[in-house]
Amino acid sequence: MAIAQLSYMLLSLLFVGIAAQQIPLGYNAKPNIVFILTDDQDLHMDSLDYMPLLQKLLLKEGTFYKRHYCSTAICCPSRVTLWTGRNAHNTNVTDVSPPYGGYPKFVSQGFNDNYLPVWLREAGYNTFYTGKLFNAHTVANYDKPYPAGWTSSDFLLDPYTYQYLNATTQRNRDAPVSWEGHYSTDVLATKAYGLLDEALALEEPFFLTIAPSAPHSNVALFDPIRRDSGIPGMTMPVAAKRHEHLFPNAKVPRTENFNPSKAGGVSWIKRLDRLNETVIDYNDQFYRARLQALQAVDEIVEGIVERLAKAGILDNTYVIYSTDNGFHIGQHRLNPGKECGFEEDINIPLIIRGPGVPAGQVAEVVTAHTDLAPTFLKIAGAKHRSDIDGSAIPLDTDGLVKAEAARQEHVNVEFWGWALPEGDYGFSYDDGKIVNLQSNNTYKGLRLVSKEHNLYYSVWCTNEHELYDLNADPHQMNNIYPQQQKSTKGAESSNRLSSVSNLERLISRLDALLMVTKSCKGRTCVSPWGVLHPDGDVKTLKDALDQKFDSFYSFVGQRVRFDRCELGYIIESEGPQAALQFGVDY
Repeated sequence: MAIAQLSYMLLSLLFVGIAAQQIPLGYNAKPNIVFILTDDQDLHMDSLDYMPLLQKLLLKEGTFYKRHYCSTAICCPSRVTLWTGRNAHNTNVTDVSPPYGGYPKFVSQGFNDNYLPVWLREAGYNTFYTGKLFNAHTVANYDKPYPAGWTSSDFLLDPYTYQYLNATTQRNRDAPVSWEGHYSTDVLATKAYGLLDEALALEEPFFLTIAPSAPHSNVALFDPIRRDSGIPGMTMPVAAKRHEHLFPNAKVPRTENFNPSKAGGVSWIKRLDRLNETVIDYNDQFYRARLQALQAVDEIVEGIVERLAKAGILDNTYVIYSTDNGFHIGQHRLNPGKECGFEEDINIPLIIRGPGVPAGQVAEVVTAHTDLAPTFLKIAGAKHRSDIDGSAIPLDTDGLVKAEAARQEHVNVEFWGWALPEGDYGFSYDDGKIVNLQSNNTYKGLRLVSKEHNLYYSVWCTNEHELYDLNADPHQMNNIYPQQQKSTKGAESSNRLSSVSNLERLISRLDALLMVTKSCKGRTCVSPWGVLHPDGDVKTLKDALDQKFDSFYSFVGQRVRFDRCELGYIIESEGPQAALQFGVDY
C-alpha cells in the first residue's frame, strides 16, 4: 500500500512538472514591462490618429491618459526626469548639452548609479534598452562611464542619433557601429526584437525600453542654411522609403491658435510676426514628414505585441507608450519646435496596456513624467522611494476611480535657456528681424486641472506673467493676468473666473502654490498644499479659495520672481525660495 501511494505521488509530481513546462513564460510571476519612448511626438496635432497599429493594439486594448504632462519640454532634461523621477530643478540637468545638461551632466550629478534601471535590477528585473538614452551621449564618451543598470543595451550615439540614414549604435561593451545607408528606426526594430529574445531566454521578469528618434527632426553635423550660426542643421524628419507616399494631403490642424491674426503670449513670443504662405506650406510638409516617420514606429508596436503574444506573456506584460516632450508647428506663430509651456509642448501621449488596465478607456487623472519611475517600481513590486518627486499612476479601474477624488491636480512646469526653431525658417519678429536662436526662454509654470479649474500659470525670467483659463480658452489665446490683458475675450474670461472667485484671490493662491512647486522635493512635489497648510485641511485649489484663508494669502508677500535670466538652473538668480505656512508664519 505504501509503495503504491509513493508511486502515485511520484507520478503526480511528474505530471505537475510536465504541466509547468507547458505554462507560458511569466505565468504567476512578476509582470514584464515594455516601454516605447518616441522623441518629440505631439498629441495636439493628432499624430496618434495616423498610427493605426497603435490604435488597434494599444488604444483599444489599454487606457489613454489624456492629462499626461512632461515638466520640461526638451529632450534630455525630460528624459532625466523620467528615469530619476525628479523634476529638473532637482536633477540640475536642464539642457541637452554641457555645461547645463547632456549625458556628462547626468553622470556628474551622480545619477548613473541612482536611476530606474539600477533600482529595477535591485528589484529582480533584467533590464534592456535600445535607442536614444540622452543627448550628448556620444561616440567619444559612451564608455566614460558606460550607462549603469542595463542587463543588455544598444544605444544610439551622438552626433548621429538624429540622422535617419546614418545612425551609429553601441552595444554593451562593444565599439560603436555605423549604420550609414540603413533606416534608423528599422535598425532599432531589429535590435529591439533581439533584446526581447534575450529577455525571454533568461526566463525572468524584464524591463525593455525601445527609444527611436522619430519623429524628431533630422539633425546634420552643421546647418546648411544657417551655416555660420554654429547651430546643428535641423531639417524635417526622414521617412522610410515604403512610407514616403503617405498622407499627401495632411496639414497641420488649423486650430484657433494656428498662425493667429493677433500675437499672444509674453516675452519674445508676443513679438512674433505672422507666418507667410511660403513658411506655412513648408511647415505642412514638415508635419507630413513627421507622420510618415512615425509609421516605422507604428510597425514596432505591432512587432512587439505579436512577439509577446507568441511567447505567451502578453497578458502578463505592461506595454507603455509615451514620448519625452510635445511639439508645435505654427501655433502661436511658432515655427516647428518645442521648449514652450503651451499645451502643444507639455501635454503628451501616454497609453498603457497590461494586466488589469481597462481596455478602450480614457483617464482624466493628472499624471506627469515624474510619475513614470514610481509606476514602474510599483509594477515591479519595489518600494516607493522618498527621493522621487512623483507618485505611481493608477492602472486599474478601482485605482482610477479613487484617483479622481484623491489624486493631485497639478503639474510642475519649468524651463531654462534657449528656444530653437527647427527646419528652414527662423523666428520672424514684427520688426523684420529673423532670429535662429532665442535666449530668455526661462520660466517657471504650473498646470492645474480639476473639475472646477483648468489653468496654466507661469512666471518668466523677465518677470512677465501668463495666466490662461483653458475651460474658456482651450488654445491659450488670451492671457488674463491683469497686467497682460489685451483683448475683450480676455476680460470676459476674467469675469467668468470672478463668478467663482475674484481673479486677484485666484492669483494669490497660484503664486503661493508656484512658490512651493518651483523648488519642491520629494513628497512636497506631490502634496504642495501641505507645505502651505501643514494641518492638512487644504488639498486642492478649491479648498485654498475658502474665504477664511484670504487674509493669509494677502499677507504672503513672497512671490515667484527672477533676478536674472540664465541659461541653466542657478538658484541665486531665481528669487525667493521658501514658502510661508498658514498657522506657522501667519
